[in-house]
Amino acid sequence: MSDGALSQDEIDALLGGGDSHSSTATATAPAGHDADRMALEDFLSSTSASIGSNLSAMTGTEVSVKGPEGSFTSQQNLLSELPDQVTVIKADFNSGFPGEHIYLIGESTAKKLAGLINKEENIELDEMAMSVIGEAIGTVIGSQITALTGKTGNKSIGNEPPAANNVPKAVAALPAGNFFCAAYQLDLGDGAAEQYWEIYGPSVASAISKALNGGASAASAGTGSAGINLGSLSGLGTMGGMGGGMPMGPTNVQAVQFPNLMAHPTAHEAGNIGLIMDVYMEMTVELGRTKKLIKDILSMGEGTIIELDKLAGEPVDILVNHKLIAKGEVVVIDENFGVRVTEIVSPMERMNDLT
Repeated sequence: MSDGALSQDEIDALLGGGDSHSSTATATAPAGHDADRMALEDFLSSTSASIGSNLSAMTGTEVSVKGPEGSFTSQQNLLSELPDQVTVIKADFNSGFPGEHIYLIGESTAKKLAGLINKEENIELDEMAMSVIGEAIGTVIGSQITALTGKTGNKSIGNEPPAANNVPKAVAALPAGNFFCAAYQLDLGDGAAEQYWEIYGPSVASAISKALNGGASAASAGTGSAGINLGSLSGLGTMGGMGGGMPMGPTNVQAVQFPNLMAHPTAHEAGNIGLIMDVYMEMTVELGRTKKLIKDILSMGEGTIIELDKLAGEPVDILVNHKLIAKGEVVVIDENFGVRVTEIVSPMERMNDLT
């Protein structure tokens, strides 16, 4: 007969250190996550081909993206799968499905991707390389948002500009709790198996999966524009609640339509570029670039000749706010240098020659 005291096993169970069944339940994803995982995984799989096409155009090589394999996981579990050094690209959604949205790329894969886009071997993951990778992920997100808008009908989806940083995996800022992680297989044209990860915070994963499964449309159909739940009015079909029990015909309930209190600008007003015509922008003509060791730079003096990576007679680059927009040839106007525009750079070339 028990004296009322707790045994050690019971104490351990109360403190969360109970039997193996308790431990297994803690590691298992919460109920309902499997349906969310399948919805997200199926949707992301449908975007893999377009992502590969966009990356192929940026890198100039045949890129293929396979998968992903999705799962709900935690910080500790994911960190055990990552390489020691990762490039973290944070691109949180700020509208539509607001919340955490992150990409993780191993350091070696990030170097290879940036080198292909920048047409540079043995590239360092400096600020310019991080900008290049951010632009690449921006095109990936663009493909996904376009597809997600078509699947859910949500036309307000937007994200923060991707910000890339190369850090030890231990300091990578990952969502708390059980978040959704999609692991992709990537081939950058050389047949080598690469991998990158896409992460959705718990609230983002839940909202998107519900919308993909029709939850968003069902919710909007059941709620009028005045915020009235039309389903709660179904009892108006009879007068049983008034004691008479007299049946009535089906009630035609319509949502109340209120006029918009805010006047939206017309397309002409929204796109009136004349409002910024008097804004100054910095324009630069770049003769060329080069890299030097610090000891070479410190040894420079008057008369030192610096050889640039531009051939004599080759068009010079014309940049606006440090972005390449055109090429031209140097001319002399009176006693001043000038540049004659010979070519306007296409948007794709601007992306490939991102500086």
